Order: sequence, then structure tokens, then C-alpha cells
Amino acid sequence: MDVGGASLPETLEQFVSHRLGQELEGEHYLPADADFFRAIVSGVVGRQIEIDPLIDQALTADWPLGRLDKTLCAILRAGTFELCFRADIPARVAIVEYVDVARAFFSGDEPKLVNAVLDRLAHARRRSEFEAEPEK
Repeated sequence: MDVGGASLPETLEQFVSHRLGQELEGEHYLPADADFFRAIVSGVVGRQIEIDPLIDQALTADWPLGRLDKTLCAILRAGTFELCFRADIPARVAIVEYVDVARAFFSGDEPKLVNAVLDRLAHARRRSEFEAEPEK
């Protein structure tokens, strides 16, 4: 949506119909839960005004969200949405999944950035998931 300027419904339809589980330009995309994909993307769009400041706070001052690659921003927004608004998804699972998504798009330090930002957010928003279990 950020790159092509398409609407939310157009973007969702294009991904569900032509990417999820499909072959595109010689690349085979793995099947995915279309309803879950729609929920995440719609949730990010609906809460972006809340999500972006959270990401900015987790980034260093010299690298604000607006300075990042659009794909990297989308990954961080989706991961932040899951961490902040989808308590049914364990924080550690969300972090690992979005680091893997970043690795699919980037070969440099971007996956490390995704890990660091989402880890900071998870520890701040879901502290109880990271507290050590009492020793028996």
C-alpha cells in the first residue's frame, strides 16, 4: 500500500488472490491463512496512528521510523500490531516470525533491527511473558 498507493481492499485482494500460496516471477509463495493475513494488515492500518509512535520509541533517535525502508516499516508495524493488540499470539513467537520475514527480504542488519525493536516492545508491553518462572 505504501509503495503502490493501492487501497486496503485492493491490497488484500491482490495478496490473497495472487501471492499467498501462488507462484510469482519464478518464486513460490507458501500458503498462508488468508483470514489471519487480512486481520493483521487491517489491524495495522486501523491502528497505525498508535503503532508508529511505539516503533519510534523503540528505535534509536538517529534512525526514526520515517528513515527506514518501506518494507522494513511494514514488517515492524505488523510485528508491533501482534505484540500490542493480539495477546493470543505469544510474544516470542511473533518476534521469531517477523525476524524470519525480515530475513526473507533483507540480507544485512535489518533482521537484527527487527529483533531488537520487537524485543524492546515485547518486554515493555508483555513483561509477564518474559519474567523468569520461580524456582521449584
